[in-house]
Amino acid sequence: MEISDQNLVTLSNYLQQTLNPQAEIRRPAEKFLESVESNKNYPKLLLHLINKPDCDLTIRIAGAVAFKNLIKRNWSIDGDGGGDRVHTEDREMIKQTILDVMLVAPEAIQKQLSDAISIIGKHDFPEKWPGLIDEMVNKFNTGDFYVINGVLHTAHSLFKRYRYEFKSQPLWVEIKFVLDKFSNPFTDLFKATVELTTAHANNPENLKIIYNSLLIICKIFYSLNFQDLPEFFEDNMQIWMTHFHSLLISEVKCLQTGDDEEAGLMEQLRSQVCDNVALYALKYDEEFQPYLPNFVTDIWNLLITTGKQQKYDSLVSNALQFLATVADRRHYRHLFEQPDVLGSICEKVVIPNMEFRVSDEEMFEDNPEEYIRRDIEGSDVDTRRRSACDLVKVLSRYFEEKMMQIFGQYVQAMLLQYANDPSSWRQKDAALYLVTSLANKGQTQRHGITQTSSLVSLPDFTTQHIIPELEKPNVNDCPVLKADAIKYIMIFRSVLPSNIVIGTLPLMIRHLQAQSQVVHTYAACSIERMLLLRENNQPLLSAKELAPFANDLLNGLFGALTIRGQENEYIMKAIMRSFSALQEAVIPYLGEFLPKLTEILKTVSKNPSKPHFNHYLFETITFSITIVCKSNPAAVSSFEEALFPIFQYILQQDVQEFLPYVFQLLSLLLELHSEQGIPEVYLHLYSCLLAPSLWERTGNVHPLVRLLRAYIHKASPQQMESTLAVSGLLGVFQKLIASRANDHEGFYLMQCMIEFCPKEMLAPYTKQIYILLFQRLSSSRTTKYVKGLLVFFFFYAIYYGPSTLIAMIDEIQTQMFGMVLERLMIPDVQKITGAVEVKVAAVGITKLLCEAPELVDGPYSHFWTPLLKVLINLFEQPEDNSTHPEDHFIEVDDTPGYEVAFSQLTFASKAAHDPLQAVTDPRLHLAQSLSKLSTACPGRLNPLLDNGLTQDDRNHLKKYLAAANVQIN
Repeated sequence: MEISDQNLVTLSNYLQQTLNPQAEIRRPAEKFLESVESNKNYPKLLLHLINKPDCDLTIRIAGAVAFKNLIKRNWSIDGDGGGDRVHTEDREMIKQTILDVMLVAPEAIQKQLSDAISIIGKHDFPEKWPGLIDEMVNKFNTGDFYVINGVLHTAHSLFKRYRYEFKSQPLWVEIKFVLDKFSNPFTDLFKATVELTTAHANNPENLKIIYNSLLIICKIFYSLNFQDLPEFFEDNMQIWMTHFHSLLISEVKCLQTGDDEEAGLMEQLRSQVCDNVALYALKYDEEFQPYLPNFVTDIWNLLITTGKQQKYDSLVSNALQFLATVADRRHYRHLFEQPDVLGSICEKVVIPNMEFRVSDEEMFEDNPEEYIRRDIEGSDVDTRRRSACDLVKVLSRYFEEKMMQIFGQYVQAMLLQYANDPSSWRQKDAALYLVTSLANKGQTQRHGITQTSSLVSLPDFTTQHIIPELEKPNVNDCPVLKADAIKYIMIFRSVLPSNIVIGTLPLMIRHLQAQSQVVHTYAACSIERMLLLRENNQPLLSAKELAPFANDLLNGLFGALTIRGQENEYIMKAIMRSFSALQEAVIPYLGEFLPKLTEILKTVSKNPSKPHFNHYLFETITFSITIVCKSNPAAVSSFEEALFPIFQYILQQDVQEFLPYVFQLLSLLLELHSEQGIPEVYLHLYSCLLAPSLWERTGNVHPLVRLLRAYIHKASPQQMESTLAVSGLLGVFQKLIASRANDHEGFYLMQCMIEFCPKEMLAPYTKQIYILLFQRLSSSRTTKYVKGLLVFFFFYAIYYGPSTLIAMIDEIQTQMFGMVLERLMIPDVQKITGAVEVKVAAVGITKLLCEAPELVDGPYSHFWTPLLKVLINLFEQPEDNSTHPEDHFIEVDDTPGYEVAFSQLTFASKAAHDPLQAVTDPRLHLAQSLSKLSTACPGRLNPLLDNGLTQDDRNHLKKYLAAANVQIN
């Protein structure tokens, strides 16, 4: 793919089409561009287009996005047989030019290319890209702050992973490499940039650029200092902390904004400074101690002088977190312990930041999804309220009695004010928030709050202040308090008396009709969590107890879905949980609600946007199928009739997000057919399932393998020969077995073929299968692969006979089976895990020991006793957890791309298939088989048993023989 005007025009046209809102135009263009990603020079062509100033900016931005996605999908060199998907020359060209292209590009393009550099850096930096830091540092000397800011943005995206990576030697080595090259020029840049704030004090445009640089510098400082305190920064702490302090208290009038919502540059900078000093107070308090008093004083002053506008939220939140960090350190606790100090904190900092502001009310009404995300999900976006509560919780840990006394007075006063004047509902909201937050001493996602403090008596508070709010006849009256009351029940559900919690169920169902999205969502969420409650390991609400509410509950939930016409994941989850809780009692309602579910599926298939909603939708449909077909197997055809047109659309339009779900549902439906033979409608689909493009996506692999196994299992002999092309299945097997991530799926597929395909169909391919298996073993010997290979050998021996296994391996190379015994079976059988896999291994080894003449009297007889010893150890010893040297290469990133991950449908899962149901106890099976062998070869076994077995081994063997009531002659 050369760089030519014609190719640039063609590429521009395709990029233009990817921006088209019509899926039939957009998707083919996206697919085409994805298909040429591995072409040589394609990355070069993209970068050339991105760097063309005369090209339309939207096309260049689309090109930058395409380039970033290309890097995301293809840069990692995996060990899955896919090889290198970016040509070596292209790799070098990208690393040599991308930084320069990024630094002269417009801001929108700069961000995309910066992200691409970060992705490349994740894989190549520093070993394969050692010059990157030097190249970046050199740009600091240009004096051009557009270029410098571009470099800083790249450094930030490259280093921010240090904030969340686990400690490891390679990480330390990388950080040291960065610090050695970057710290000194970075600190010099910081000092010089701070000095420029004075030099350009009267130039607002320059100040904006300078303070923007300082903001990114502060973010990079946080990343570089997160894992440990670097020696360089410890030595230069005074420089950094002095300047941080000046940035925290400086007022730059010309950078102040009139916007009350969006945080300005100075708010963001101060917020990051608070973050940085909180990090030092938390992790490096001894070294930071001399600087702390000044920061405590100034951050306190900042808190009591900062307004309530939304733009200050992050600043206030980080300032509160700093105080909470300081209060949690033993040697600073004395700063807070005086009652007047605690009272001042409560009055001047905590209460003002817990009030429900006008901006909160606007979010509640106009952006309910964001409100919900922050309030009950505990999103990463820290709110003032949550940070104020974190501070109070820390103080309550050490001064609980004083804090509860102070806040108890505030709670009583606020509730009294609301009782006297219902229009002051904000007072009750603050009181409920205080109680909900401060009564919580321990919480889990599944159970809600599990430990409480002594602030109030929760049952009494519930009956006096919560239930009356929910009993008010108008569900739309004062929605904020309704949401607060529902949330209270939801999070205290595990500590409140069960009769109180269950008693609120009708009230929750009634609130599903509320017009407020927050209220009906909280009601749905609360119901869903109630249905999870258990007492004495039994559901608190059984299907029988829930059944009287079923009609109102299901109508309320489906009605709530239509109030705003949005894909509400909480409501869909509540529908799924209600179906599951009702079990067979839901069947009478499915005639009404299943068409609604399929209609929803049809709608969301056109533009999937809410992954959780979609998952719960598929789970609900899956549960409906299983519960109906359990009592009426013939109903499977009705489900196929309703769902297949939608599945067909999803497959034809290649709706990637939904394909793994569709394959799971197809597997389930096919498995539910009681008669042998694949129905006609599935036969038409079969050839599509072997398309290589489907198997490229990680999320498709497991459900596709399950679906192919269902085909193999259900196929009649005629269909096996005419439709299920063995060569096609073996092509899939070959791809899977070459992949470190998916080799186990290859073994599942092959074992299914061995179990259900006629021997003569596989016979022509068997030798090639074994050659492939040994090639993979020599190229990438991982523990997972060795375990799978051994189970496969034993499986093959069980179905085709142990002598056939030995002959097949020896046909590849003379006496090769001896090497397999010596280097694989004997040392690694103990690593096999999984009940079915261990059983297959045990029965397979028993076959080799008792039915293979080559091992009893033949060339491999010297391995007989060691193999028996291995089998006894498999029964009696814990599994061997040691690993092979190549195991450390197995990472999630070995599987390419950022495709939709596989999401297992819980209600579609099937029990592990046991191909050896006739063998109930492998120990007894061994004893019986040894007894038969001793009868067939009298006097042959005792010498073998006497030579090489320990006394413990013999005792175990005697125990097996006694249990089977047999003996060895």
